[in-house]
Amino acid sequence: MLLSENIDPFRINIPQSDLDDLNERLDRTRWPDEIPGAGWDYGIPGDYLRELAQYWRHAYDWRAAEARLNAWPQFTTEIDGANIHFAHVRSPEPDATPLLLTHGWPGSIVEFTEVVGPLTDPAAHGGDPADAFHVVLPSIPGFGLSGPTRERGWEFRRVAAAFAELMDRLGYQRYGVQGGDWGAAISREIGRTRPEVIGVHLNLIPNSYMTREPDDHADLSGLPPEQAQRTRESWERFQEWARDKQGYADIQSTRPQTLAYGLTDSPVGQLAWISEKFHEWTDEPVDRDLLLTNVMLYWLTGTAGSSARIYYERAHADYWGSPPEPSQAPTALAHFPRENFVLLRHLAEQTNNIVQWTDHDRGGHFAAMEQPRLLVDDIRTFFRSL
Repeated sequence: MLLSENIDPFRINIPQSDLDDLNERLDRTRWPDEIPGAGWDYGIPGDYLRELAQYWRHAYDWRAAEARLNAWPQFTTEIDGANIHFAHVRSPEPDATPLLLTHGWPGSIVEFTEVVGPLTDPAAHGGDPADAFHVVLPSIPGFGLSGPTRERGWEFRRVAAAFAELMDRLGYQRYGVQGGDWGAAISREIGRTRPEVIGVHLNLIPNSYMTREPDDHADLSGLPPEQAQRTRESWERFQEWARDKQGYADIQSTRPQTLAYGLTDSPVGQLAWISEKFHEWTDEPVDRDLLLTNVMLYWLTGTAGSSARIYYERAHADYWGSPPEPSQAPTALAHFPRENFVLLRHLAEQTNNIVQWTDHDRGGHFAAMEQPRLLVDDIRTFFRSL
């Protein structure tokens, strides 16, 4: 790749002193009490977290993870006052389609570890070379190696504009986008605002689930029975979310700085805050080493607070509470059953140009880590159709 003068090569090289400090902090963990037999009712249980922290301290190998990440060509560039870190893995197929993959919270580019190879080099993974992609993997400003941010205002629309600028700097005049969680909001916004985007592939579509009790006449009238039942299930899942699982987002939307002191000072605190979500939002456990590598990118960069600020900035943006602006970009959804919300196509179609909708039978919120093969096949099918 011919580098722009505004793009600098980058390699991860964490000082040993940072790893020694982490180990010392893990050894000195001050553990809280808990109610016997409470399980996950109050949050992550102590026995679960102690075992994970023990593995982190004595068995996990950061240097091996660092080398694996450094196998991807990585770069940094400054856009709109923020330092943007990204990996750029080009396909051996010269006519490959450029594809921007965006992670969410509490994720990172580590989420895409198992999909980059099949996407960039399908022939080496039993696929069709015509399905190849040049893959760009940016870290969201404020997250990990793109953090911390130094000023207000880094909500998802600003991130979308920065990532579109990144693709322009890389010389990509036509490209696709893909994402889940915050990556879904960012990817959808890029597709909505940038005509060079050929397609938007998501594993979550914002504003496509029931946030109020469905009315028999206004919401369910005319729907086939199966779709009406799914709409009721969407409302029930949202009620469960609002009652038991929304707390982290409320804190990060209102007091991210207060939260940051605990998570930046305690590795077990940071581990608990993230690993709880990987337990609750997945269909089956993700690889423990990948989980810990993801946690390390938050811990080693001290970006617990700056990554949380995207929630605050969104909640305090002038558009907050307004209906989503329509997107005309061809859009696909890969819907995994353990996603936090039951998504509804008839709601998504009100503001999105849905051309592919696939309900998978397994998988959850972190689709690229849980079901990489299903996600890759879904992405290939979508962009092949375009």
